[in-house]
Amino acid sequence: MPANWPNIVAVMFGDLDDPDVVEDLRQRSPLTYAGQISAPLLVVQGANDPRVPRAEADQIVKAARDNGAEVEYLLFENEGHGFTSRVNDIEAHGAIVEFFIKFLCH
Repeated sequence: MPANWPNIVAVMFGDLDDPDVVEDLRQRSPLTYAGQISAPLLVVQGANDPRVPRAEADQIVKAARDNGAEVEYLLFENEGHGFTSRVNDIEAHGAIVEFFIKFLCH
């Protein structure tokens, strides 16, 4: 996390030095259960996202794939948390529509 975030994190999530807080966060983390994902999964990630780092998306993708899930992973090298490029925004939303058509309409 960025150096200026510890106080924000403490307010939002609690004291990360408290083992009970850490265990609660672990229990609520999607990564804890990612190895159980079997349904198709679409992950859209900005490579420069400070809130959801690429490494975390990579972990979810790997765990789901290791479990045999079909995973589509769209990584936008020049984006952060959300889109600043209209072209990327259109590409991502088009991919979301195609994903739904592929897996919900057939």
